[in-house]
Amino acid sequence: MNHPVHVRAHKLSQNASLCVSGFNLIAADSPAIEAMTDFSRVNVVSIGPEASVDDANARMISRGVRLLMVLGKDEEVVGLITARDILGEKPLQVAQARGGKRDELHVADLMTPIASIDTLYLEDVLRARVADILDALKQLGRQHVLVEDTDPSTGLPRVRGLFSATQIGRALGVPVLGFDLPRTFAEIEAALVN
Repeated sequence: MNHPVHVRAHKLSQNASLCVSGFNLIAADSPAIEAMTDFSRVNVVSIGPEASVDDANARMISRGVRLLMVLGKDEEVVGLITARDILGEKPLQVAQARGGKRDELHVADLMTPIASIDTLYLEDVLRARVADILDALKQLGRQHVLVEDTDPSTGLPRVRGLFSATQIGRALGVPVLGFDLPRTFAEIEAALVN
């Protein structure tokens, strides 16, 4: 039985400072779950496969993300698309191969389909450290990796969250920008050692 707690307000202390979030929150030996974007706590940003590439880019910018989950008609995951897919060489290559233009491309033309998406199981993540996740990202040669678990209400698999090399870098206080994965991983690894 929970007893009500009497909470009293008071004036802000004279020597109070502001808590700054986002830096040095994790270390190499921190539990990996601390670096995961957990979709049970954070809304996933998604898009449909028929959306234009420009719409996908605009959604990423407006929501401050570099990856969108691509959802089909019944809200099932059919793929994912990253900023690298949209802003790299891939759009031009696909458009040229089809004899079309970049602005005619849809998310479905550039996304990674579900059959090609690498995931980690949540039960493994719960036993892993941040350094282990960084190693997995490095081995995969990817900026992101999804985390999968089982929906307790349906018993079906679901995407529970994701890890982002950029987000791990930010939490470590390392400015990680661009698409240069070897440099990104080197910067993060240097921060983990220090």
